[in-house]
Amino acid sequence: QVQLVESGGGSVQAGGSLKLSCVASGYTSSSNCMGWSRQAPGKEREGVAAIYAGGISTYYADSVKGRFTISQDNAKNTLYLQMDSLKPEDTAMYYCAALVAKGPCGWDAFDAWGQGTLVTVSS
Repeated sequence: QVQLVESGGGSVQAGGSLKLSCVASGYTSSSNCMGWSRQAPGKEREGVAAIYAGGISTYYADSVKGRFTISQDNAKNTLYLQMDSLKPEDTAMYYCAALVAKGPCGWDAFDAWGQGTLVTVSS
């Protein structure tokens, strides 16, 4: 069973940067797709970014394209999300995510999530 543990959340002013990390264990799916989702207060959870096969392909939601960068260190079983030019609307609980079922990778393709790490962006 996949286990995903996030870290790196915090508070930052608009325009600032944060880097989230996720240590994954037990992920053996042939879909080989991991990423990040987020849930803002009062809103549904949404996909943010995904990475396929350690970096062969990456996918981003339009709202973060050009500002967020997803990467993966397979040797450390660690996933990252570099978030730059943060906006107040990026405030949310961020979840490390994985696609366990067999299927195509995409920025909103996940079916397993960690406990989350909170990101707050002030104006």
